[in-house]
Amino acid sequence: MNYLSINDIDHLPTWIAEAIKLKSNPMEHKKLGTNKTLCLLFFNNSLRTRLSTQKAAMNLGMETMVMNFGGEGWSLEFENGTVMDQGNAEHIKEAAQVVSQFCDVVAIRAFASLTDKEKDKAEVVLNGFKKYASVPVVNMESSVGHPLQALADAITLEEHRSKSKPKVVLSWAPHPKALPHAVANSFIEMMQLQDADFVITHPKGYELNPKITAGAKIEYDQKKALKDADFVYVKNWSSYSDYGKVVSQDSGWMMTKEKLGHAKFMHCLPVRRNVVVEDAVLDSNQSLVIEQANNRTFAAQIVLKKILSPLTPEGEQKTT
Repeated sequence: MNYLSINDIDHLPTWIAEAIKLKSNPMEHKKLGTNKTLCLLFFNNSLRTRLSTQKAAMNLGMETMVMNFGGEGWSLEFENGTVMDQGNAEHIKEAAQVVSQFCDVVAIRAFASLTDKEKDKAEVVLNGFKKYASVPVVNMESSVGHPLQALADAITLEEHRSKSKPKVVLSWAPHPKALPHAVANSFIEMMQLQDADFVITHPKGYELNPKITAGAKIEYDQKKALKDADFVYVKNWSSYSDYGKVVSQDSGWMMTKEKLGHAKFMHCLPVRRNVVVEDAVLDSNQSLVIEQANNRTFAAQIVLKKILSPLTPEGEQKTT
């Protein structure tokens, strides 16, 4: 199996329960990854994703290899029929097949360009490896999705909910740079699998892909959206209609302690203090950002466990 989207999960509550169980004994399935190798390919910088995915692999007994494209490796060509007489030295057709010979699972991280909407939506890097690799592929954040983060968020929500149907708000926040839509997209897709009162709030002009937000409640009045919230997930994203542009930097959308009320605060990190959210929120006991980061390990671990189980004697015993 591949893990490219939150929608690759067959039953989210089961995965969440299994991930939480892993936290009590992370090494329980250490034999599962014995003699297996995870290759992590980064086309963009990473902190939590890299370390948590490596830690998850180690917990399962896997070896890991890491390559950072940019400073390491040849630049890749993804288009078919291209005359490669410019900068790209290697084609994805060969690269993906070669990488597959060295590992049992390959994980990819490649951000959106935020310049070409259709190319970003086509997920050329992720889908290139999916097409030509002969081993399972894991999405460590792509142009339009971050399913490992969304799964970690789902685990965090489950651990901290105090009611069966909480109110969860995804709120846009200002940021000095144009940021991708991946985290917001996958969080919305995950929330659509949950029994919750879910609201998205942002200034006009920051509407996300309507195919992803279809059926979700969108409220342009942040104060109204935040009323009686149990969880508030704050994230910046650039414009989708005016693709990749910063159409507003309204500092009034920064999350404050007053706005948050009694809700729990969530953010994927890294976060710009006193731009996206004030110190008083991040430094309070209402902030779940460190717990979210910790759950990145167990999100990755349950994904790798699901992938490895059919490939190993331990997995074969469990599925017969």
